[in-house]
Order: sequence, then structure tokens, then C-alpha cells
Amino acid sequence: MALKKQNFSDDEVPIFDDAVAYKRGEYWHFRMWLTKEDKYARVSLRTRNKSTAIDKAKLKYHEIMAAQLVGKKYFSKTTKQGVEEYLAQRQLDVDAGLIVKGRLSTIRTHLDHWLDFIGRDTKLKELERTDCENYLHSRTKTKKNISVSQTTIANEQSSINALMSWLFKRNETTIEKFEFKPLKRIDKGEEAYRRNTFTDAEVVQIVKALDDYIKSAEKNLNSEDNVQKALGGYHLGVSLITGLRRGEQLQLRWTDIENDLGYRKEGQKNELVKIRVRGETSKVRQTRRFIVKDDAKYFEGLMKLQIKLLELGIVRESERLRALGDRLVFSTNGQTAITARAIGYHFDKLILLANVRTNDRDLVPYSFRHYFITKRVNSNLPIASIAEMCGTSITQIEKTYYHTTEDKMVSNALADYEYRDGMLVPK
Repeated sequence: MALKKQNFSDDEVPIFDDAVAYKRGEYWHFRMWLTKEDKYARVSLRTRNKSTAIDKAKLKYHEIMAAQLVGKKYFSKTTKQGVEEYLAQRQLDVDAGLIVKGRLSTIRTHLDHWLDFIGRDTKLKELERTDCENYLHSRTKTKKNISVSQTTIANEQSSINALMSWLFKRNETTIEKFEFKPLKRIDKGEEAYRRNTFTDAEVVQIVKALDDYIKSAEKNLNSEDNVQKALGGYHLGVSLITGLRRGEQLQLRWTDIENDLGYRKEGQKNELVKIRVRGETSKVRQTRRFIVKDDAKYFEGLMKLQIKLLELGIVRESERLRALGDRLVFSTNGQTAITARAIGYHFDKLILLANVRTNDRDLVPYSFRHYFITKRVNSNLPIASIAEMCGTSITQIEKTYYHTTEDKMVSNALADYEYRDGMLVPK
């Protein structure tokens, strides 16, 4: 748009037809009206010399015009603002039941790492497709020397580009996605790349250590640290016997548990527990029910712990009135679940107490789920049944677990043989 002003003082110089360089105090400045944004672009030219100011003003004019030709705005939101708006939209998805709360937390963590890399004040309109080509290098060279897996990087990159696609559709960016450097191809057939889990012998050690860990905590429940220790121990025990995902487990309520089935076989009562994972808390958004053995009586212990907390007055009076069935299982107040940080802390303590050697193995609380699934695969339980029980797909079971252990490979190799009189013979 041509300048309306036609008469200029000695301290004002028109720049082409749309802008003006002007002197304020001792320094020269630049002003240009942006029709599409309905604002003036103003910037200091940082010079006292008139000729230099005119040259700088012309360069600034061409810079703004070039940016406008490719769709960039002069006034742009920052990456921090873009992430905040995107997370607000994802929160609406949580409220509508389209994604679970845990998924939103994961997305928030991914994008927080990206903001650390890209800069929180970087303008969205200035982002280029190649700005994240060194993202892998940056994330794997952390200051605290924390190991970051390739799978984690791949998931973060996916979340970042989902953000970019959302912003692009709203005309907040000029690019739809970043061009990340290709990640190294992982050989899915190599044992070294299989998910780390426990051996049967290690689980025996863990169960014994877990029993001691919980008992030591329950000796004095007047201590808040001991209450959290007992709750953390029970959480890990339930993870081991159910194979639940952390988010599913933390959102369990007592109405989802039935632990007095009274099932008997050959005169012996088995401690069985029926569990319901509600669709709104499940990663796959489908309600499922399954039964597991609880010979260590973790659920019974949890129930007794909740009752003790009520009796000791540790739980607030207002919370005592809440129906037990509506309370979260892994919580001291019925409403706030134990944190992921606390679970990790008690897991590390337990592994040390159980004398489990970690070496280069990536053992985490989620490894209990891997053990749960692997154990059932090696027991020749139908894959469809395992997938149904664990809330995952048959393809995922086959790809990740079915050929990962020597026990299963031996079972496959000897599928057409049987033992007769102490000898292995063809069927």
C-alpha cells in the first residue's frame, strides 16, 4: 500500500512506496505498514548516518517483502506459544475421550525436549524444514549423560511433526514438517535389540525382596516415607502379576477389582483376581477383563493397607467418607495416584535389594510387563489370548516376543517330538 503521506521533513526519507526511514533522537528507524497483518513493522536501524540508514532501510524492506511472498508473517507466534495452543487442543481430546491422560503427558514431554532444542522464543514463521536435522545428535548428547534410546527419539520426532502439521493447517507455520536425519535401521532379529526383561531366577529373587520391602515399610505406617514405600512396593508387585501398562494400572479403581473368586481345583484354593481395564484408561481405548493369579496376595495387602491408613487417621476426614470402590487403588488419598518418579525410585531400590545385575540391560518398571508377556508366550498360550489379556495386537506379540527367548526356540525345534520312557522320540 502506497504511503498516504507525501510531504516529508529532513528527518524522514520514503523507502520505495510503502515504507519510511525516520530519525528519532540521534538514531534512524524504519517503519512499514503491513496490510495483511494490519500493523506497522518498526525496527531501529542502529545508525546515526542518514546514508547508511537509507541503505539499511532498503534491505529491511526487501527482506520483509520476500518473506511475505512466501507466506511468512512479520509478527509471528513463538514456538512456546504454538506448543501451548497445541497442548490445549490435545487436552480437549482427553476430555472427549479420544486420547488418554498419559498420552497427553508423553506428548508434553516430547515437545518440551523440542523447545529446549529449537528455542522457546523462536518465531514459528521463521522455522525451516532443515532446522531439526541435528535433533538426534542433540538429544543423545545430554548434559547429564542420560541414555536416550533410538525408539524414544523416533517417538519424539513423530510428536514434533504432528505439532507442525497442526500449526501448518492453521497458517501459523510455512512448513508442514521437519526433515529429520534418518535413524539407523535396527536389526529386529538380533537379541541385543530385543526388549529387556527378567529371567525366572531373577523374578524369584525379586518376589522375595519385594516381600521384605513391603513388610519393612508396613512396620511403621505413621511415617509418610514408609506409606509411599509400601504403596510403591505393591504397585511393582501388581505390575509383575498383571502385565498392565503403567497408565492403566495407576487409573485402576477398587470397582475394577474382584479378588474373592473362591476358585478351587483339586481341593486347593488359588488366589485369583479379576481385573477390568476401562476403555477410557486403556492405550487401545477398549475395555478388557482378565483373571490372574495373585499367590503373593498383593491386592489383599493393598486393601489392608488402605484400611490401616483410614484407621490411623492418615487419610483426611473428607476422604474417609469417599466410598472405597471409587478410590484409586494405588493412592493414599483415593484421588491422586503414586507418581512415575516414585515408582522408578522404588524399582531401583528393589532391583538393588534383589541383587539383580543390570549390566548393560535397560531394566525399567515396564520390564515387568515384558516378563509377563514373555512368560505366557513360552507357556504356549495362544497368541490371541495373550494379546487380548494384555491389550495389544497379535502382530505386536509375534514381532516383539514370539522368537525372543531360547526356551521358545527350543520349544519350536522340538514341536514334533515327545518324551517316552525318558527318551526324546518323534511323535
